[in-house]
Amino acid sequence: MTDDIVSIGDYRVGTGHPLLLIAGPCVMESEALVMQVAERLAELRDKHNLQLVFKSSFDKANRTSVDSYRGPGLHDGLKLLEKVTDATGLPTTTDIHDAAQAAPCAEVCSILQIPAFLARQTDLLVAAADAAVARNICVNVKKPQFVAPEDTVHAVRKCKARGLRSVMLTERGTTFGYGRLVNDFRCIPIMKSFGVPVVFDATHSVQTPGGATTGGQREMVAPLARGAVAVGCDAVFFETHPDPHNAKSDGPNMVPLTQFEGLVQQLTTLRETILSITA
Repeated sequence: MTDDIVSIGDYRVGTGHPLLLIAGPCVMESEALVMQVAERLAELRDKHNLQLVFKSSFDKANRTSVDSYRGPGLHDGLKLLEKVTDATGLPTTTDIHDAAQAAPCAEVCSILQIPAFLARQTDLLVAAADAAVARNICVNVKKPQFVAPEDTVHAVRKCKARGLRSVMLTERGTTFGYGRLVNDFRCIPIMKSFGVPVVFDATHSVQTPGGATTGGQREMVAPLARGAVAVGCDAVFFETHPDPHNAKSDGPNMVPLTQFEGLVQQLTTLRETILSITA
């Protein structure tokens, strides 16, 4: 496999192309929050000529506690994502959790994201691939925390067996013991060898699982993201929020919205430098 270039609207993602940024609040807490973040991201896209996709979840189906907020649901969530694109022009992505969600999400989103815990579910991958082929969009499969990078090739093959060429893989850390995720940056070139762009999930990689709610080490987002770009990832995923301390999901991991611009400038400059010396 050699052709690792994926088209997402006007964006080109893969070897030799600018960095793709996927960003937004973990979960859709309210229309006001979603639009506040989307409008700020659109400003940064225009200011810095970024390839930027808005992401937020309509349902956090894998919350640890039964009492945790999950989101507005499929119908209202897709209406919000439509509003984001209509208002800002940003393409969008969101998680899907069962096969029935693939087709309606594909009508709105430019990328269908397969959560890490579900990346081995063949029916879900097939439904996502079929919906993506029908709408000429992309599927992004997150590497499970319990799967070796070599074994993610099977998810790629399941999608490509349905005729889908636009597939990406995401590295988001590997479980080490009971309460720590670690990033083995060998994952990035290994997964790129399957002929797909590779995304680095900078915020979920710093989660500290366990307890009623997931903790995190936000201060590690920037160094890990820089390392991943240096190794050769084609995209970086961030969760960002104007007030992470009061976020309804993943607050300890999310990048404060006020700090997002500086981090993005570092990463895009690093990507441009790498491309200039490897051309």
